[in-house]
Amino acid sequence: KEEGLPPQHLELELTEGVTMNDPVTAVRVMDKLHERGIRMSIDDFGTGYSSLSQLKRFQVYKLKIDQSFVRDVVEDPDDKAIVKAIINVAKGLGLRTIAEGVETQEQLEFLQGNGCDEIQGFHYSKPLPAGQFEVLVRGMGR
Repeated sequence: KEEGLPPQHLELELTEGVTMNDPVTAVRVMDKLHERGIRMSIDDFGTGYSSLSQLKRFQVYKLKIDQSFVRDVVEDPDDKAIVKAIINVAKGLGLRTIAEGVETQEQLEFLQGNGCDEIQGFHYSKPLPAGQFEVLVRGMGR
Protein backbone atom coordinates (compact mmCIF):
# COMPACT_ATOMS: atom_id res chain seq x y z
CA LYS A 1 0.00 0.00 0.00
CA GLU A 2 2.71 2.47 1.00
CA GLU A 3 4.39 2.27 -2.40
CA GLY A 4 1.14 2.36 -4.39
CA LEU A 5 1.80 -1.01 -6.02
CA PRO A 6 -1.43 -2.68 -7.15
CA PRO A 7 -1.71 -6.11 -5.47
CA GLN A 8 -2.01 -7.94 -8.79
CA HIS A 9 1.55 -6.79 -9.59
CA LEU A 10 2.94 -8.53 -6.51
CA GLU A 11 3.94 -12.18 -6.77
CA LEU A 12 5.11 -14.22 -3.80
CA GLU A 13 7.15 -17.37 -4.32
CA LEU A 14 6.54 -20.05 -1.73
CA THR A 15 8.86 -23.00 -1.24
CA GLU A 16 7.25 -26.38 -0.80
CA GLY A 17 8.60 -26.69 2.74
CA VAL A 18 6.81 -23.53 3.90
CA THR A 19 3.45 -24.95 2.93
CA MET A 20 4.08 -28.34 4.52
CA ASN A 21 5.06 -27.17 8.02
CA ASP A 22 1.54 -26.01 8.87
CA PRO A 23 -0.74 -26.60 5.87
CA VAL A 24 -3.91 -25.39 7.61
CA THR A 25 -2.40 -22.02 8.45
CA ALA A 26 -0.74 -21.86 5.04
CA VAL A 27 -4.10 -22.31 3.29
CA ARG A 28 -5.73 -19.65 5.47
CA VAL A 29 -2.96 -17.10 4.83
CA MET A 30 -2.81 -17.90 1.13
CA ASP A 31 -6.58 -17.51 0.81
CA LYS A 32 -6.40 -14.06 2.43
CA LEU A 33 -3.57 -12.98 0.13
CA HIS A 34 -5.47 -14.31 -2.89
CA GLU A 35 -8.58 -12.35 -1.85
CA ARG A 36 -6.46 -9.20 -1.89
CA GLY A 37 -5.29 -9.94 -5.43
CA ILE A 38 -1.75 -11.03 -4.57
CA ARG A 39 -0.49 -13.85 -6.79
CA MET A 40 1.49 -16.81 -5.48
CA SER A 41 3.69 -19.42 -7.10
CA ILE A 42 5.35 -22.57 -5.79
CA ASP A 43 9.13 -22.37 -6.10
CA ASP A 44 11.35 -25.39 -6.83
CA PHE A 45 8.33 -27.56 -7.58
CA GLY A 46 9.09 -31.27 -7.45
CA THR A 47 12.22 -31.11 -5.29
CA GLY A 48 10.82 -31.25 -1.79
CA TYR A 49 7.67 -32.28 -0.04
CA SER A 50 5.33 -31.39 -2.86
CA SER A 51 2.09 -33.18 -3.22
CA LEU A 52 -0.31 -32.88 -6.09
CA SER A 53 -3.06 -32.33 -3.53
CA GLN A 54 -1.32 -29.05 -2.61
CA LEU A 55 -2.05 -27.75 -6.07
CA LYS A 56 -5.76 -28.20 -5.44
CA ARG A 57 -5.74 -26.67 -1.95
CA PHE A 58 -3.44 -23.73 -2.45
CA GLN A 59 -4.41 -20.71 -4.52
CA VAL A 60 -1.32 -20.56 -6.70
CA TYR A 61 -1.17 -19.50 -10.31
CA LYS A 62 2.33 -20.62 -11.28
CA LEU A 63 4.80 -23.47 -10.74
CA LYS A 64 8.54 -22.83 -10.92
CA ILE A 65 10.48 -25.74 -12.40
CA ASP A 66 13.64 -26.24 -10.37
CA GLN A 67 17.01 -25.77 -12.03
CA SER A 68 18.03 -29.30 -10.99
CA PHE A 69 15.61 -30.59 -13.67
CA VAL A 70 16.50 -27.90 -16.21
CA ARG A 71 20.28 -28.32 -16.01
CA ASP A 72 20.43 -31.59 -18.01
CA VAL A 73 17.01 -31.46 -19.69
CA VAL A 74 18.50 -31.60 -23.18
CA GLU A 75 20.48 -34.82 -22.56
CA ASP A 76 18.77 -36.64 -19.68
CA PRO A 77 15.59 -38.55 -20.59
CA ASP A 78 14.46 -38.57 -16.95
CA ASP A 79 14.74 -34.78 -16.65
CA LYS A 80 12.91 -34.42 -19.97
CA ALA A 81 10.06 -36.59 -18.69
CA ILE A 82 9.86 -34.76 -15.35
CA VAL A 83 9.84 -31.30 -16.94
CA LYS A 84 7.20 -32.32 -19.49
CA ALA A 85 5.08 -33.81 -16.69
CA ILE A 86 5.30 -30.65 -14.56
CA ILE A 87 4.30 -28.50 -17.54
CA ASN A 88 1.41 -30.82 -18.43
CA VAL A 89 0.10 -30.96 -14.85
CA ALA A 90 0.31 -27.17 -14.59
CA LYS A 91 -1.49 -26.65 -17.90
CA GLY A 92 -4.17 -29.17 -16.92
CA LEU A 93 -4.83 -27.19 -13.74
CA GLY A 94 -4.80 -23.82 -15.50
CA LEU A 95 -1.46 -22.79 -13.98
CA ARG A 96 1.47 -21.04 -15.62
CA THR A 97 5.03 -22.40 -15.54
CA ILE A 98 8.43 -20.78 -15.20
CA ALA A 99 11.77 -22.59 -15.52
CA GLU A 100 14.76 -21.40 -13.52
CA GLY A 101 18.43 -21.90 -14.29
CA VAL A 102 18.17 -21.72 -18.08
CA GLU A 103 21.67 -21.17 -19.44
CA THR A 104 21.68 -22.45 -23.04
CA GLN A 105 19.75 -21.95 -26.25
CA GLU A 106 19.03 -25.71 -26.33
CA GLN A 107 17.40 -25.62 -22.88
CA LEU A 108 15.38 -22.58 -23.93
CA GLU A 109 14.17 -24.28 -27.11
CA PHE A 110 13.20 -27.48 -25.27
CA LEU A 111 11.25 -25.56 -22.63
CA GLN A 112 9.49 -23.28 -25.09
CA GLY A 113 8.77 -26.22 -27.38
CA ASN A 114 7.05 -28.00 -24.52
CA GLY A 115 4.91 -25.05 -23.51
CA CYS A 116 6.83 -23.48 -20.61
CA ASP A 117 5.43 -19.96 -20.16
CA GLU A 118 8.38 -18.10 -18.67
CA ILE A 119 12.16 -18.52 -18.62
CA GLN A 120 14.63 -17.36 -15.99
CA GLY A 121 18.40 -17.73 -16.01
CA PHE A 122 21.83 -16.72 -17.21
CA HIS A 123 20.82 -17.37 -20.83
CA TYR A 124 19.30 -13.89 -20.71
CA SER A 125 21.47 -12.23 -18.10
CA LYS A 126 23.41 -12.80 -14.91
CA PRO A 127 22.24 -10.83 -11.85
CA LEU A 128 22.85 -7.11 -12.34
CA PRO A 129 23.03 -4.04 -10.12
CA ALA A 130 19.87 -1.93 -10.33
CA GLY A 131 21.36 0.67 -12.67
CA GLN A 132 22.58 -1.90 -15.19
CA PHE A 133 19.24 -3.72 -14.99
CA GLU A 134 17.39 -0.52 -15.89
CA VAL A 135 19.64 -0.05 -18.94
CA LEU A 136 19.00 -3.66 -20.01
CA VAL A 137 15.22 -3.34 -19.66
CA ARG A 138 15.13 -0.02 -21.50
CA GLY A 139 17.14 -1.58 -24.33
CA MET A 140 14.64 -4.44 -24.62
CA GLY A 141 11.83 -2.00 -25.32
CA ARG A 142 13.48 -0.72 -28.48
